Amino acid sequence: MIQSNQNQGRYSPHMPRRTAGREAIAPCGQESRPVAESIADALVSAGPSQQYCLVVVPTYNEAPNIERLVVEILAQRPQLDVLVVDDNSPDGTGDLVAALAARTPRVQVLRRAGKLGLSSAYLAGFREGLRQGYAYICEMDADFSHQPHYLPALLDAAERGADVVLGSRSVPGGRAENWSWVRKAISRGGNLYARAILGLPVHDCTGGFKCFRAAVLRQIDLDAIRSNGYAFQVEMNYRCHQAAFRIREIPIVFPNRVAGQSKMSWRIVWEATVIVWRLRLSRNPYKQVRLARPDVEI
Repeated sequence: MIQSNQNQGRYSPHMPRRTAGREAIAPCGQESRPVAESIADALVSAGPSQQYCLVVVPTYNEAPNIERLVVEILAQRPQLDVLVVDDNSPDGTGDLVAALAARTPRVQVLRRAGKLGLSSAYLAGFREGLRQGYAYICEMDADFSHQPHYLPALLDAAERGADVVLGSRSVPGGRAENWSWVRKAISRGGNLYARAILGLPVHDCTGGFKCFRAAVLRQIDLDAIRSNGYAFQVEMNYRCHQAAFRIREIPIVFPNRVAGQSKMSWRIVWEATVIVWRLRLSRNPYKQVRLARPDVEI
């Protein structure tokens, strides 16, 4: 169920359950929480939705971060709207976003019945953005490792002709901060591994801070994306590369999460390792896809 004051005025916990594809979208289990006065003031000045660029943010137990994150995203540009895809967070993340959505049409929440996974959350958000007719769709994490002030640069690069823009930790000017040597080794090794096997012209294959032209997501077969975690980012990059879409990286500084608990696990790392070979051995389904692009240099 998409909740915003644009299409329902006031959120109600008694709205009927709806389904979207294989995903059950659950209604709220309790009344929306009150919005802090400072946040409420920021939302009042947010202005109307321009339905131009939608920022998709998957969440599971991100209550300590989500209100400030949403306000900071909206403050970057008036063209940016936010869609939070919440997997029935026990800490009430969905309720916090529902309260924000009741105050501005630039915030929406897609509430799902349970913890259905990161990749399916992104894909659900992409489909909703395409359904609503947004021209650009961004994706980012909710933990402030992806800093909202980079969103204008991502959007600018896409507007100048890139089909996919990646916020990269691995190009000059980009870096990760406050990581252990183990995490740095996993990240660097994983990127080298994916680049070598898949021939990707991307330095940061596993990063999840991106901006897509909507036309790209319309031509990628989202139903065929099967990966999760880091592997989802690798698969999306690879499919876009196979379709000959223009991929550009811009440098970002990637600090460790501000609050909450990391979702990274060894299972996710192992899945990414296996998925790379599955992708390499699969046929290219996009040989005939060519996106109509503006005749500009990027």
